[in-house]
Amino acid sequence: MIRPEAHNGSGNDVGGQRGPWSSAVVLAAAVLLGAHLVHDGTGGHRPPAPAPDQAPEDGVTAAALSGTPMSAADPVRLRIPAIGVDAPVTGVGLDPQGHLATPPDGERNLAGWYRAGTAPGQRGTALLAGHVDTAGGPAVFYGLGALHRGDRIDVLRADRTTAWFVVDAVAVYDRSAFPDRKVYGRAPDPQLRLITCGGQYTKGSGYQGNLVVFAHLTGHRETA
Repeated sequence: MIRPEAHNGSGNDVGGQRGPWSSAVVLAAAVLLGAHLVHDGTGGHRPPAPAPDQAPEDGVTAAALSGTPMSAADPVRLRIPAIGVDAPVTGVGLDPQGHLATPPDGERNLAGWYRAGTAPGQRGTALLAGHVDTAGGPAVFYGLGALHRGDRIDVLRADRTTAWFVVDAVAVYDRSAFPDRKVYGRAPDPQLRLITCGGQYTKGSGYQGNLVVFAHLTGHRETA
């Protein structure tokens, strides 16, 4: 397993955020999600794979399209209408080994936000991780591979605002060649990454890759 100190990532943009943090921690954690999210799994589930034409396009940025950055507020709920996701969000940190912690295996409908990083809606890159499946069946991020550009992601926050994001791209990356900088690089505007397990499944070691959804903020409103 790769530990955070094995990377040389730069810190995220801290303007308007909770404080500086090392993107290296999250970069390493992304590679580890395949092992931590599903463990051995069951092999009985076949989550949808993203279409090849939904992958990120080199040199294309959504920065000019992003909405006005929001102040810091914890995310409390995630809604993705296109795939029927309506799930609470919990904060996660690092485990004793220094890896990104994930929601408990028994909580299939729960997303985990890396609380030491960017809050969804703030300037920078926010991260939400979730299980694709568990021994109990499909989980919160099972359907991420079915998303397409233009699909909406709503993040309800503790300050009674809802941040609206739009999907820019969806792709699966092998854990041995995870594009750290593309996924977690410094963002000049409010962006969101949803990440779960994906790719080929191998009994005994689980999924061999990570599925990533790239999205950018388009606006926000007060939550009723």
